[in-house]
Order: sequence, then structure tokens, then C-alpha cells
Amino acid sequence: MGPLGRYYENGHGYYFFPKLEGEIGSHMIYQGKEKLVWSLNNYLGLANHPEVRKADAEAAAKFGLAFQMGARMMSGQTVYHEQFEKEIAEFMGKEAAYLLNFGYQGMSSLIQAMVDRKDVIVYDAEAHACIMDGMQLHFGKRFVYQHNNMESLEKQLQHATRIIQETGGGILVITEGVYGMAGDLGKLDEIAAFKKKYPFRLLVDDAHGFGTMGKTGKGTGEHLGVHDEIDLYFGTFAKAFAGIGGFIASTKDIIKYLMYNLRSQVYAKSLPVAMTIGALKRLEVMRNEPQLREKLWTIVNALQSGLKKNGFNIGKTQSPVTPVYFSGGVGEATQITYDLRENYNIFCSIVAYPVVPKGVLMLRIIPTAVHTLEDVNYTLESFSEVKKKLDAGKYSDGILKSMRA
Repeated sequence: MGPLGRYYENGHGYYFFPKLEGEIGSHMIYQGKEKLVWSLNNYLGLANHPEVRKADAEAAAKFGLAFQMGARMMSGQTVYHEQFEKEIAEFMGKEAAYLLNFGYQGMSSLIQAMVDRKDVIVYDAEAHACIMDGMQLHFGKRFVYQHNNMESLEKQLQHATRIIQETGGGILVITEGVYGMAGDLGKLDEIAAFKKKYPFRLLVDDAHGFGTMGKTGKGTGEHLGVHDEIDLYFGTFAKAFAGIGGFIASTKDIIKYLMYNLRSQVYAKSLPVAMTIGALKRLEVMRNEPQLREKLWTIVNALQSGLKKNGFNIGKTQSPVTPVYFSGGVGEATQITYDLRENYNIFCSIVAYPVVPKGVLMLRIIPTAVHTLEDVNYTLESFSEVKKKLDAGKYSDGILKSMRA
């Protein structure tokens, strides 16, 4: 059953595969009771934005969720797909873009398409699972560098450069813009600086950065002043866009190549038109309502400064992703989760080994533009009480709280 599946009997339906109900927002229903929710990647609050909901509903009523049938190369191409690609490329300041039916499989397929056995991949040790899966499809060499360690990166670039001098291939460096668990940023500015010494293309998975980072929401590259140095920019709709799908922004030549070689698009159904129209509306709202991003950061700053002021360890986050670190094991994790949900009516994700090292617990909080300062203050008070209980050993009896639904 694997490292998490082993707890199936104790937690299926409660700790794993829980069912949140009601309208998407900062307060939802869980097991019949209203909870304050910090676990949805609805950064800008677009899931229930009235213009977005209206566009989604009208597009679904007009086209249904099947149109257009087929892969884009064969029968799934529409003017709406092309329109989104034109608009997102213009917004991102890139020559061209390609719309994806899914983010996760799109990233995995992108890696496969961009390299062959002559090429070398150099990637960050904390790369997302979709990146790791994509690299499993690569028949050439790959080297990992220690997370955000530039000395380690340069050492791997030196190894990679020696290899491509023999094979005639190229180097693809892969990093994330925002790391979705710890919230820290990939050092895109320092990585880009290595282009002066080493020949590589830079691929950035900015799932959590698109729409949230940078002055206009272009992402972590814009935030760090090196957006133009990103050769392949990958964004997903699953976070700030509150939807399904994703996109790649790059040069015209690369996008033209990907249109004919990205297997997850060549051999799979295109993104339904209703969702494509919804993505166009989301892009429009994101461009025209910067106050949503400003509201998000008001909540982020209040939450993160409050946690630090109250003595919590939130690591090195520089993004909306807000981890709160404690000491403990799986038993403590289940008891804290239960206490927060049942006695404080707070629903947030808790992470334990093997996702984080043994002895470490992490509450992962995702602030959004639809949270309020009252939500923040209540959470700070509740977390302080939970921390006192943890420090006093109230959760340390070693018992795994069994809550299978």
C-alpha cells in the first residue's frame, strides 16, 4: 500500500480523501459542520468570482463539456484554443504559447519532448512529482543538485557540459518558481546568471507562482527580474486560475515543435471549449483586477507576520504558501488534525513523514484573496493554543487517532 496507504484503515475518508462540500471559499462544510478552510489553491478567489462563474456556465450551456472532440492535431482545434494561446503569450511577454489539457501530464510530457538520449537534464532535488515522472521518460543522463544550492548546481553543470561535448546534445535545467510545500522560491536569478558560463535552456515550473508572484502576476521570473531569461515557462490553471489545464510559453520555434511532438497533446483529447473559454475569462480578470492579488498578499503578510510574531517556525517561505513546522510523528499529526477540525473548526493540510523528514510535522496553509483578517486572527489564536498543547505533551501518547469515515 505504500508509505501513506499503510494508514488506510485509520484514516481513509478523514485524513485522506476528505470530502469538502458547499460553495468553494474560505468557509466550507466538512462532515456536516462549517470549517475555516486553508487547503484550497484558489489563490485569487476566481473559483467563485461572479464573472468567472457566469462565463463557465454560459460556455457549458452553449457547448457542453464534450466539444471539441478529439486531439487538437486531428479534430480538437478551435478558435478559442488559438485565442487563449495568443492572449497568454502576449501577457507573458513570450513569442508563443501552447495550451495544455492537464498541467501534471503536460509537464511530464514536455520534459520527454524536449530531450533525447544525447541531452542532459540538471534538476533541483526538491522537484515536483510531475517533473520526476517526466525524467523517468528520459533515456539520457540526468544530474540532481542540492535544493537551491548554487555550488551544487554549478558542479552538475560542469558534469553535464563535459557530456554534451562528447554527445553533441544540449542541457535542460529544471527548477520550480515557487516550491509548493515549503513556499521558498527557486533561485531563478542566480540560475540564469550561469547562462554566461554554461550552454543550457531553463525550464521553470511556476505552478504556484503564476498569477501570484510579480508585479503583474507573470510569476517568479518577473518577481526576481529574470522573466526574459526563462526559455520555457510552464503555468498551470489548477492554482491561481482555479481551473483545469495549463500552458507553456516560449519561442515560436519551440512551440511549433511541441505542437507536433508533445505526446500528452498529440494523443489525448484537447481541453474542452467550455474550459478554454473559462480560462480566457480568468486571464481577463487576472489582468484587469490587480486588487485580487493585492488582497491575497494582504492576507499572506498578516498571516505570516502573525505566525512569526507568535513564535512559529514558517521556514523560508517567500510566497503565499505558508508552512508551519512542529516536532512530532504521525501520531501527533493525526491528533493535531483531529483537534483543529473538531474543536477549532479549522481545516488545513498536515504533512508528516515520508513527505517531510522523520520527527517533523508541517501544517500547510494556503491563503487566498477570499480569506479575511478575521480568519487570520482566529487561526493565529487557535494555532497558539494547539502549540501549547503540543509543547505540553498532550498529543504525545503515540496513539494514531483512527478516524476512517
